[in-house]
Amino acid sequence: MIKSMTGYGRGEAVVQGRTITIELRAVNNRYLDCTVKLPRIYMFAEDRVKGMVQKCISRGKVDVFITIGPSAQGDVSISVNELMADGYYQALCSLRDRYGLKDDISTVALARFPDIFLVEKNQVDQEAIAAGITQVLELALSDFDAMRVREGEKLAADIHSRAETIAVLTGKVEARAPGIVADYRARLAAKMTEVLQNTQLDESRILTEAALFADKVAVDEETVRLRSHLSQLEEMLAGDGPIGRKLDFLIQEFNREANTIGSKCSDIETARYVVDIKAEIEKIREQVQNIE
Repeated sequence: MIKSMTGYGRGEAVVQGRTITIELRAVNNRYLDCTVKLPRIYMFAEDRVKGMVQKCISRGKVDVFITIGPSAQGDVSISVNELMADGYYQALCSLRDRYGLKDDISTVALARFPDIFLVEKNQVDQEAIAAGITQVLELALSDFDAMRVREGEKLAADIHSRAETIAVLTGKVEARAPGIVADYRARLAAKMTEVLQNTQLDESRILTEAALFADKVAVDEETVRLRSHLSQLEEMLAGDGPIGRKLDFLIQEFNREANTIGSKCSDIETARYVVDIKAEIEKIREQVQNIE
């Protein structure tokens, strides 16, 4: 089962009273390049996130976006600075008594003074938060993987189709090969007849020249290797695990055989088949760039 390098996945859950949302996006890349974006106060979980991504993904540029909502109990604690409040209250009372002012000291009035309240951030349970992120990341990775599998199936179907086309064209090249030698022999005999005119033709000379030409334009080895590569391609597509890099190397071998056949052929019809084969190989190469 092949997988695409591109994909998107999302996971969300409420953990320890906090809503954690994780999104993954990936595009093609030669190697794995993982970037984790999460609030600074939770950076302690970055290495754990990258470790999980590396276990599931082998290639691609992956961006992981993590948002963590506030705790249901609140992220800060607010309390009264009693020493400061006592000081302000006593000062107000002294002011009231000294000048015979109206006693209008109220809670709201007192609360307006600076430093009456103490605001403290609650201690974050790092292990609990990291465990929550791990839980949600598993959901996002599962969603992400499902999309990659669907895309991989489409890629595999397209590559299968093009491989079948290459097999058919290879068969045409093989079928055409004997005709190329026969045509050359006929042209050689006609040319020698024209040059020698009434002189008796040396049949052995024609046979020797035809044999040399046949050896020069023979593509049997190349077509056999091309069919072997097609068989390898099918085996890889049917296997498990990342195969993108192996396919890259295999496609290079496809191109090598096609180029050799093209350099040997002196026949227009065969040349057309080779052009079509190379076009299909190039389309497969483009698709392989999307495979993990």
